[in-house]
Amino acid sequence: MSVVESENAAVDIDLPSIIDALDFEAPYVVERLVNDRVADTEAEANELFDECKKYLVLSVSQTDVIVGMCSTRVDEAWHAFLLYTDQYRDFCRRYFGRHIGHTPKNAPQSMTGEPSARTKLNFAGFQERYEAFFNEPLPDVWYDIRNIAPDRRIFNDSAATMNVARHDSTVDLVDEAGAVVLSVSDIALPALTFIIGTGAFYVRELPGGLTDDEKVALIESLLRLAVVRIAP
Repeated sequence: MSVVESENAAVDIDLPSIIDALDFEAPYVVERLVNDRVADTEAEANELFDECKKYLVLSVSQTDVIVGMCSTRVDEAWHAFLLYTDQYRDFCRRYFGRHIGHTPKNAPQSMTGEPSARTKLNFAGFQERYEAFFNEPLPDVWYDIRNIAPDRRIFNDSAATMNVARHDSTVDLVDEAGAVVLSVSDIALPALTFIIGTGAFYVRELPGGLTDDEKVALIESLLRLAVVRIAP
């Protein structure tokens, strides 16, 4: 048995018990993920919820590090589960012995001002821990960039802070400091102009003469550069 430090006291964790959490079923969460269009199918919703449970199990079992959430869509499955307050609370108490809270990325630091003694895993560290613990490769659903499709919604938090500059047969995406973020063929000019002026859109909505594959490729490039982010 290992020990997880909670806010008030150390909590004993029985590893076989927390692994049993993976068998927990919540059809109401799966239904909500489909109804809210986080998932396109019930099978996809089940996969997202399964990965949510794996994330919670991994977070509780890895007591030497902080396991951050690395997927927008798995995080949305966690949000959906949290909405069923009583069921989520009972799930946590039954398998983990305590409530597992969800802290937003922009939450203020502890009032004590004391930094955590544990290191927060980056994505590579998360992948390594996941694959060692579950003895299987990290599924594609954890890679936001592998989940881009024409019907995927995209958020652009940098809308109206970037500009587009055309040079002969190329077009540059320029940030507010004047630095070139991306250079592509000028066929993408209408799409980039649309992107910098739009806070939220579907990939399929990109204007111009781009094919669906080209639209997806453009968004993948912008996602890698953290210009845009995938919506849940």
